[in-house]
Amino acid sequence: MGLFCDNQILSLVPNCFVRPREAQKAADEAKARFGHIDGDHLTLLNVYHAYKSNNEDPSWCYENFINHRTLKAADNVRQQLMRIMNRFNLKVCSTEFNSRDYYINIRKALLAGYFMQVAHLERTGHYLTVKDNQVVHLHPSNCLDHKPEWVIYNEYVLTSRNFIRTVTDIRGEWLVDVAPHYYDLTNFPNCEARRVLEKIYKKKGKGERGE
Repeated sequence: MGLFCDNQILSLVPNCFVRPREAQKAADEAKARFGHIDGDHLTLLNVYHAYKSNNEDPSWCYENFINHRTLKAADNVRQQLMRIMNRFNLKVCSTEFNSRDYYINIRKALLAGYFMQVAHLERTGHYLTVKDNQVVHLHPSNCLDHKPEWVIYNEYVLTSRNFIRTVTDIRGEWLVDVAPHYYDLTNFPNCEARRVLEKIYKKKGKGERGE
């Protein structure tokens, strides 16, 4: 499946925000300026673009409560991956920024990598991780201002509660398109997510699986 967003995926950086105890409010306000409605991965992409636009300036990072060393290391990894792609004659593709598919394609590409790290919002208001059915909550540091029905996540954090961190809003229909082998209902546990997926399969005319 060609999603034409290699360049953007290569530009995604690890969590690089700094939140010092003595300046938490200012740090949160700075982070909010980079926020993307669809979640943390695209917020981090915004950070990378702003970092490059400001000529990788350490002072800019400091003023925006961003770890310059983390971004510099991520940029080095990006350059290494670009060299590897060039060595194997792999074309680096991008969706036009003005295209309505720009952010959709990035989210689909993220799902292709994180299809095993998906959680579904239950009617009770908490999330349940797909297949292993662990009750989790969105980490307070997330950038979302709403609770999407489906999310992908980078990290499962065990503290006083079970949290998922670095999350992005995805759509249920994408699951059966991007990773049909994993979302084959033959071996899917009985849960609310399964019932939603059954409806998606019906709608797509693929038939119910696992019945």
